[in-house]
Amino acid sequence: MSATSVLARKWRPKNFAQLAGQEHVVQALTNALSQNRLHHAYLFTGTRGVGKTTIARIFAKSLNCESGVTATPCGVCGACTEIDSGRFVDLIELDAASNTQVDNMRELLESALYAPTSGRFKVYIIDEVHMLSKSAFNAMLKTLEEPPSHVKFILATTDPQKIPVTVLSRCLQFNLKQMPPALILSHLQYVLGQENIPFENGALNLVARAAQGSMRDALSLMDQAIAYSSGKVDESLVRTMLGAIDQGYLFDLLQLLHAGDGAGLLRIADDMAIRSIAFEAALQDLATLLHRIALAQTIPQAIADDEPERVRLMELAQQFSPEEIQLNYQIAIHGRNEIDLAPDEYAGFTMTLLRMLAFATQATTASVGQPVPRAMPVKSSPAPIVPSDSGRVAAEHTPVKQAVPTRIAAVSADLDWNTLLSQLNLQGMAKELAKNCVLASFTEGRMVLNLAPQFKHMQSNKVAQDKLQSTLSDYFAKPIRLIVELGATKDVATPAAVEQQVRQTRQQQAEDAIKQDVFVREAQSKLGAQLIEGSIRPV
Repeated sequence: MSATSVLARKWRPKNFAQLAGQEHVVQALTNALSQNRLHHAYLFTGTRGVGKTTIARIFAKSLNCESGVTATPCGVCGACTEIDSGRFVDLIELDAASNTQVDNMRELLESALYAPTSGRFKVYIIDEVHMLSKSAFNAMLKTLEEPPSHVKFILATTDPQKIPVTVLSRCLQFNLKQMPPALILSHLQYVLGQENIPFENGALNLVARAAQGSMRDALSLMDQAIAYSSGKVDESLVRTMLGAIDQGYLFDLLQLLHAGDGAGLLRIADDMAIRSIAFEAALQDLATLLHRIALAQTIPQAIADDEPERVRLMELAQQFSPEEIQLNYQIAIHGRNEIDLAPDEYAGFTMTLLRMLAFATQATTASVGQPVPRAMPVKSSPAPIVPSDSGRVAAEHTPVKQAVPTRIAAVSADLDWNTLLSQLNLQGMAKELAKNCVLASFTEGRMVLNLAPQFKHMQSNKVAQDKLQSTLSDYFAKPIRLIVELGATKDVATPAAVEQQVRQTRQQQAEDAIKQDVFVREAQSKLGAQLIEGSIRPV
C-alpha cells in the first residue's frame, strides 16, 4: 500500500467536525476561537494516537485561515492547504525527542521574535515536549512568560508529569482521552464503507480492541489487514494477523464453572498450558468477558445485534446471577494482581478458578438451605477476595440460605477502591492521588475520597483531581462528581499501602530464598563469601 493511500494519513481529520471523539477539547477550542479568547500556550496530553498533533494542526489552520480566526477553517485557502501539506512557513513543528538540547530551543525562540512571513500567527507545535532538557525548559519559560503577540505555542506530550510546574502553570491544559472500542469500531465501519472494502464486524471488533484506545493504531492495523486480505477483511484473517487466540475457551470455562465441574476447569487450564496461552492475559480477558456479561444483564442494548459472540453472552447472562458475575469479576481481577506472588502462573490461574468454584459451590448449597463451614475472616492482604463490611464471620451453624447471599450482596453494593483503581487508566499525579486515598462514600454520582493527611499537598492539585474525575466518569459512563477530603485511612489500607506491603513481602521472600540457597550457603561456608546488604532484588 503506497504512502498516499495509508488510511491513517488519508483519513486524518482536516477540521474539528471530522474528529472522532475528544468533544470536550473541541468544544473548548471552538468557544475560544469563536469568542477570540486566545491563550498564548496550549498543552495537549494523552496516549499515542488519540489526536494531539491532529488537533494542533487544525487549531493552527483556525488561527491562520485567510477567512479570519475561526473554528471552521475553509480548508481551501493558501494557508489551509499549505498547513495540510506541511508547507506552511509559519507553522513550525519540532520533535522534542530529537531536539532536547538548549541550543535547539534557543534557536527556535529566537525565530519567534520575528513577525510571521505569510500568516496571522507563528504557531510552534512541540511534540513530546517532556523530553526537553531542564535548560531547554528554562529557555522556553522566559518566552512563555512574555510571549510576542504573534506567537502561539502548542505543546504535546504523553507524559505531562515530567514537565516542570513553572511551564505547566503558563499553559492551558487539555487531556485527550483514549478512544473507546465502540467509537473506533464505528469509525472503522465508516472508513471501510467509504473505501468500498467489504468486511466482517467481528474483524473490526478485534482491531478496535487491539488498538487500545488509539485511532491511529486502529487505522494502521486496518491497513495491515487490507494488505493481508484478498478482497474482504474477515474475522479469521484478522485473528491470524493479530496473533489473537480464539477466546471460546473462556466461554467454556464459565460454562464449566456454572456446572460446578472442577475437573473440566483443570482440563482447560492444562490445554492452555500446552497451547502456551499466557495465564495473566487470560485472567485479563476473563475479566473483560465478565464485564460484557454484566452489561448484557443490565443494559442488553449495549451488546450489538451483530456482535459475533452475542448468543453465548446472552446465554451466560441468563445462567449466572448479577451477584455471581460481580463476585467472579472481583476474583479474576484479584487473581491477576496476585499471579506474580503465586508459585507459578499455572498455580495462580488455577487457584483463581478454584476460588470461583468454591463460591459457586457455596451459592449452590445456599439454594437448598444447607449449612457451610465457618467462613474465614478476610484480611487486608495484597488482594482480598471478598470485602466484608465489618469482618464478621458466619456462625458455624448459620444456615447458608441467610449467610452467603449477604456476603455476595456486600460485594456488589460496596465498591472496592483497590479493585476499581486497578481498572482505571491513570498516570502521574492523578494515579498517585488515587493510590493514597480510600473510598468514603459513593452515592448518586457523588464520590467522596479520604486522602491520607500526610499527602495533604495533593489535595490542592486540581489537574490531578480533574483527571481522576474525568477517568471515573468515563469508567462509569456517567458524570461523577469527585470530592477529595483529608481523612483518616488507618482502618482501610490505601492502594499505596497495599503496594508497599506486596513489595515488602516479595523482598522478604527474595532474601529468604537467597539465604537458603544451597550454592550461596556453600559459598559462605567454604569460601567465606558474604551477602551484600541491600543487593537482593525480587525478580
